[in-house]
Amino acid sequence: MNILVLGSGGREHALVWKLRESQLTDNIFCAPGNAGIAQIAECFPVDLKNPAAMLQLAEDLKADLTVAGPEAPLVAGVVDEFERAGRRIVGPTKAAAQLEGSKIFAKEFMKRHGIPTARFAAAEDYASGAKAIDDFGLPVVIKADGLAAGKGVVVARTRKEALEALDDFMVRKSLGGAGERVVVEECLAGEELSFIILAGKRGWLPLVPTQDHKAVFDGDLGPNTGGMGAYSDDSILPERLRQDIIRRVIEPTLAGMAADGAPYYGFLYCGLMLTAEGPKVLEYNVRLGDPETQPIMMRLRSDLFEILTASLDGQLAVHGARWSPNPSVCVVLASKGYPGKSETGKVITGIEAAESLGGVKVFHAGTSFRDRQLLTAGGRVMGVTAIAEDLASTIEQVYAAVAKIQFDGMHYRRDIGAKGLRRLKITLDNHHPDNQAGNPPPA
Repeated sequence: MNILVLGSGGREHALVWKLRESQLTDNIFCAPGNAGIAQIAECFPVDLKNPAAMLQLAEDLKADLTVAGPEAPLVAGVVDEFERAGRRIVGPTKAAAQLEGSKIFAKEFMKRHGIPTARFAAAEDYASGAKAIDDFGLPVVIKADGLAAGKGVVVARTRKEALEALDDFMVRKSLGGAGERVVVEECLAGEELSFIILAGKRGWLPLVPTQDHKAVFDGDLGPNTGGMGAYSDDSILPERLRQDIIRRVIEPTLAGMAADGAPYYGFLYCGLMLTAEGPKVLEYNVRLGDPETQPIMMRLRSDLFEILTASLDGQLAVHGARWSPNPSVCVVLASKGYPGKSETGKVITGIEAAESLGGVKVFHAGTSFRDRQLLTAGGRVMGVTAIAEDLASTIEQVYAAVAKIQFDGMHYRRDIGAKGLRRLKITLDNHHPDNQAGNPPPA
């Protein structure tokens, strides 16, 4: 089988790496790919916003299956183009991809189908946005309506910050057309969780739980990014909460899309806030998350190609998936300046040393080769990912690997997975004999 993966980030490197393990795949291609992907797959240039160009490439390569990694080709309608030509592709149609392509569409969809989310107002111009900010009070969240590569969300603590975000998006048009309309919404309090599924022609499959780290600095401080790291551990999601999310979010989302005439197939990412009132949807992504994909693929023990074909063949409900019980952690190494204007062209060293440690894989994102040197070529450069027996050991291993890698201006968060360690400590403390009924904890 010939497989084509569309995209160029760490998510696509992880997908290509896992697909390469399948005994059922012959040739794996990626478009446009990156320096790391080029080591394990043949890469081709392509315009990810041009469905006709992507279809032509798939036909030239005789691709038996295509996997769309990022959101841009999906929102542009690549699935519709492939289906009209009778070519197999994993992902939602253009109509279904509006769940990510338009924040306003997604919020109105959730309101219509009773899916829990933050209170919101859609603003068509600066004046209506400013009024909504005053109506909601502070803190308040400003979201660009369209695709903004993870940079279209501002959590404003002051009115000045909120109005500056509004001006940046709607007046100065820093995000182009993506910020012509905005969503103003209440700021939810709680802990974030990424719940990702693969929806098939019949049935759906939940992936292992992950927690992303969006803010650029430790302690969730600083501006939002596309993601500075993620970890996957079963302790993130107790069974009662898992069932609550399925009942209140996943099932009504899939049923609502079908009822609206846009049945959903492909990966669906539900970014959730675990509030005191229960889980609420922060956003939908119509693809796998990045960097969540990296720790997810590290834990996957089933054949990814078989899972993807089962989703298209209506066999997903009976196929299932096998997962490692061990946790995994991904730490993103970013360029100086990210998430703003990033420095590029810096020489990267130490990847082989990092991967020589047990259970470590480095997934490339913004990298390129020039003059026999590996160089930085984007804001998020790579995701160092590890898997080990427990979360503490995994965190120790991933940061030992990070310490092996160097490039000028390298920046990364040093607290990826720390929330999981705190959660585990609380659980252990609650089960300590001194904390049981009749034995109050010492003062």
